[in-house]
Amino acid sequence: MSEKTLQKEKRWYQLSVEQVFEALESGSAGLSTSESKARLESYGYNELKFKKRSTLIRFLTQFHSSLIYVLLVSALVTAFLDMWMDTAVILAVVLANTIIGFIQEGKAEASVEALERMMTPECTVLRDGEKQVIPARELVPGDVVLLEEGDKVPADLRLFYAKNMSADEASLTGESVPVRKNIESISKPDLSPADQCCMAFSGTFITRGSGQGIVVGTGEHAEIGRLAELMKETRKITTPLMRKLADFTRFLVIAILSIAALNFILAVIFEFPLKYSFLASVSLAVAAIPEGLPAIVTVTLAFGVTAMARRNALIKRLPAAETLGCTTVICTDKTGTLTKNQMTVSRIYCGGKEYRVSGAGYEPSGEFILDNRVITPEKESAELIETLKAGYLCNKASLAANKGEYSIVGDPTEGALVVSASKAGITEHLPRLDEIPFVAEQQYMATLHKGVNANKNVIYVKGSPEQVLEMCQNQLVNGSIKPLHSAEILAEADEMAGEALRVLAMAYKLVPAEKKALNSEDLNGLTFLGLQGMIDPPREEAIEAVQKCKRAGIRVVMVTGDHAQTAKAIARQLRIGEGADRVLTGEELSRMSDDELYEVVDTVSVYARAAPEHKFRIITQLRRRGHIIAATGDGVNDAPALKAADIGIAMGITGTEVSKEAADMVLTDDNFASIVSAVEEGRHVFDNIKKVILYTLPTNGGQTLLVLGAILLAPFIFLFNPDRGGCLPIEPVQILYINLLDAVALALTLIREPKEKGLLDRPPRNPKERITDSPFFKKVGLVSVVMAVAGFMMFYYFGEPAISGSIADPDKRLMQARTAAFTTVMLVHICYIFTARSITESAFTFSPFSNKWVLIGVAVTLGLQLTIIYALPSGVNPLRTEALPAEWWIPMILVSLPMFFIIEFEKFLTKRWMVKEK
Repeated sequence: MSEKTLQKEKRWYQLSVEQVFEALESGSAGLSTSESKARLESYGYNELKFKKRSTLIRFLTQFHSSLIYVLLVSALVTAFLDMWMDTAVILAVVLANTIIGFIQEGKAEASVEALERMMTPECTVLRDGEKQVIPARELVPGDVVLLEEGDKVPADLRLFYAKNMSADEASLTGESVPVRKNIESISKPDLSPADQCCMAFSGTFITRGSGQGIVVGTGEHAEIGRLAELMKETRKITTPLMRKLADFTRFLVIAILSIAALNFILAVIFEFPLKYSFLASVSLAVAAIPEGLPAIVTVTLAFGVTAMARRNALIKRLPAAETLGCTTVICTDKTGTLTKNQMTVSRIYCGGKEYRVSGAGYEPSGEFILDNRVITPEKESAELIETLKAGYLCNKASLAANKGEYSIVGDPTEGALVVSASKAGITEHLPRLDEIPFVAEQQYMATLHKGVNANKNVIYVKGSPEQVLEMCQNQLVNGSIKPLHSAEILAEADEMAGEALRVLAMAYKLVPAEKKALNSEDLNGLTFLGLQGMIDPPREEAIEAVQKCKRAGIRVVMVTGDHAQTAKAIARQLRIGEGADRVLTGEELSRMSDDELYEVVDTVSVYARAAPEHKFRIITQLRRRGHIIAATGDGVNDAPALKAADIGIAMGITGTEVSKEAADMVLTDDNFASIVSAVEEGRHVFDNIKKVILYTLPTNGGQTLLVLGAILLAPFIFLFNPDRGGCLPIEPVQILYINLLDAVALALTLIREPKEKGLLDRPPRNPKERITDSPFFKKVGLVSVVMAVAGFMMFYYFGEPAISGSIADPDKRLMQARTAAFTTVMLVHICYIFTARSITESAFTFSPFSNKWVLIGVAVTLGLQLTIIYALPSGVNPLRTEALPAEWWIPMILVSLPMFFIIEFEKFLTKRWMVKEK
């Protein structure tokens, strides 16, 4: 059967392994590099090409807005009243608002998509018989893929090796229970994926064991390609904050339409002309609704996410950017996050002797020192070589050299054991017959090898000292089997751990040559070989980051699988907790009920020998205490804990694909300091969003008061009364123009505001804190009143002579007065933007040039305003402005400036009041 037929009918499970290799012209050693490149050109990249929402659909969704509906109805009514200029302007504003929203949302989606591309999954393959880590998208049929616990299957694979291997196929089949895998072909035709036990499918996860398979389907030719139709549309960006704003906007629309209706009724009661009454009501409605706010918030979050990515934190789910600013506890792993994860074996204990090992990093050169003298390992007793050999063979890592630079392919802990053995000249690979992979719950790994002696095979085991010693009944001392002294060995392990070394124990057992398979029942009666202690120093930046957390009111909790003494020593170096005197172990946690853990969880900062289920329980009880938790994880079984946390953080380098899938954020450098940087960016994002809201809503409120006040004062002040030749101080089209320009040229510049000093010196924000709290309404009210008063003053000052009859051309003077009010409102906006750059700090405390975008926005706003007033002829000017005498600018500027100083004074009083409260 041809390869194309097999691809089409997906019947690989019916073939034997040999038949699959033959069909794909491959073998267990994989393809050559040249062959893989040729096939890549033929097959294309291993990726599903999902279609985005069409440009037209994304554009049309911009019309789905309460404000747009209000404006479109207004346009219809103005057309009905033969007010064609107003109709044209309203429709132009609707179109402009739609285009701006379309562009902003497109940029936000592009930012998120760019970050997703940065999280390209990788996989381990055999190329030219050597292990290589490549992007999964470069896989081709015929490639041999190596699978480990926690891996995401990168393509459809026909398995030819599977050891205790199970896969979670819920994403493909809906089956919640992991499926046990084997390599036997199945003769039955037309089996569903759930029954194809010799296959591993793209997008599923390996939950246990290990395996190898040959790629038979990639991209749209994989089984999951059939589901691609369900995933064609890009999801519209939304977050809890944006949903709150949308709800708030809907509430505003209802409230404003009610007020506008009341305004219309009052105008009719006052017997104003119908046209005037309607225009006043439309003006009020348009003035009050912050149409640009949701789009600006989306862009602010996208900017924040991009800034976090620059600091090695990739946000997968946009709400995490908001939540980070509320974090009160960070539950973090130790190895690789708080420490450098550059393991180096520095001490070995075996046969009652303690050896020191020199050298650092992964370069396989160093000396073995016993009693202050350099020794040659092969000339020492057998247990030293056997201890090193056990670490070398019971291992999945490998040492790679490139132009004199050494690196590890695999786990850094296992890499350290490979390097220590290489320093002793051990490079012999005994053929591996079987293995029991490391699982966090069992705390050991075991391998079965063909022995040097033809009559014997050998089992090597490595793991935690406590677990390995339970399996041992004797030990190797001076080349002879001696009784086991567990207490002495554990005391040595404790001493090593007390020096912040990570300690692993080694053991072995000879078995008959007929023994070809390995299971847990074989792991008893072992012979203890020795301990290897690895140093993994704390990251210098992590020490500083922990201190930043303390200043920021964030508690750091270390949850590690290491020995209690190791955890305590590292915590002391990092200054986690109050001296880290109390360390809870996994054994103690297992004995505790949830209620007992709840009582102590706020007082313990270090947990040792903790399994993933313990981390889950710790996070659950911390959340029960009301904390907002950010938690790190890298293993398969960390997924529940990552999902239980408010923000799950996966490791980009050492993390499994399962943990990355469950997380909200991925650290590209596995560095704790990057979490703290992300928290700082999260606070910065929320600060800027709040600045935008506190700038936008008060300016809308000021325009609303200006219109509403004019209607209420019309019976008493003839300047506002249409029956006496008066008019509204500002036209609906002018309000539309202000709102549109304000959102683009002024409000949008606040999202580029640099971080304020002391962001990490504040306590975490309460997640239940409402943006629309009492101080918010006070500021909205204050700004609204100041803006409305400024507009009223200029309209009355320049317009009253037109009503009193002291002016030759009252119509022109009235239009000039309205232009002055219109311009004054814009000048007040400009004065407010300079003080709105900080909610609490005075504008005099930071440089006016620190955000160039504000200056550019102000320049654009003033330039357009001058163009509208002086460059456009009054007869064809859609905004109905009239050129102003130069001397009018002096009073306009003078009434606008108080906005800046009043808000500055309000900040001063608020800070003094807060200090007194403390």
